[in-house]
Amino acid sequence: MTIHSHAKINLGLRVLGKRDDGYHDLATIFVPVDLCDTVELHTRDLGLSMECTRDDVPCDSGNLCLRAAAEVYRFAGGGGVHIALDKRIPVGAGLGGGSSNAAMVLRALPRLWCVDIPDDELHAMAARLGSDVPFFLHDGPALAGGRGEILTPLNVRLPWWIVLVTPGIHVSTAWAYAALGTREWQPDPRLDLLLTDAVRGGDSAPLLVNDFEPAVFERWPAIAEMKRRLLENGAVGALMSGSGSTVFGLFNDALEAQAALAEFAPGQVLGVTAPDFSPMPFTPRG
Repeated sequence: MTIHSHAKINLGLRVLGKRDDGYHDLATIFVPVDLCDTVELHTRDLGLSMECTRDDVPCDSGNLCLRAAAEVYRFAGGGGVHIALDKRIPVGAGLGGGSSNAAMVLRALPRLWCVDIPDDELHAMAARLGSDVPFFLHDGPALAGGRGEILTPLNVRLPWWIVLVTPGIHVSTAWAYAALGTREWQPDPRLDLLLTDAVRGGDSAPLLVNDFEPAVFERWPAIAEMKRRLLENGAVGALMSGSGSTVFGLFNDALEAQAALAEFAPGQVLGVTAPDFSPMPFTPRG
């Protein structure tokens, strides 16, 4: 069984406060993009195993794919699968690649094993694995609250071409949250309303704020430089995704988006996503 596992960007990311459980409340809009990994699931008699095309990706219990398979295994009371992961989404790049991989295992493995898992239980499994794993159980943009697991689907038509570039820097999410330090927390900015205004031709600047940017840009100026170059080459808006290090630019025109790519080295370009991109309905092959 083969599944495409898409990355995401954050159209705005505001940290609203620290919770008693150690996590942070946040407000963000998750948007799927065309960059994807490929996950293959192969049945076996017993046990869980995996392999990956990237040497820097663990293939043990530290990998979210295997942890997702273990969740389904416990619910089903047994089973066996070998996971083959073809990794194209950079690691530690703010694109949610590992979370997406885990969610695809949660979606596909019950089908492979002919196990019926209720949606609320599947969501609970995803939330245990990571804050943004639940988003990848669904298709299309969503407003996220809580620590990222409280989702409201957004019926919105995005008008922009999205250019993804990366400096190849791994930014630790734990480091990024720690770097926020002691600060005055802001109220919920209602990103859904800011997105609606931006889509209608309004100013996108109030939407495109990422609270991690100041600390990350200070530590890694090359990331800030990528954002500046996108804006100088026609982007109507640009932002770091997640806790970094990927930066995306929003372009009104396909030709401008393609022209901007020429300003970056080939290894820095992750791709271009067309307006209104949406992953294909979840239809695993094989």
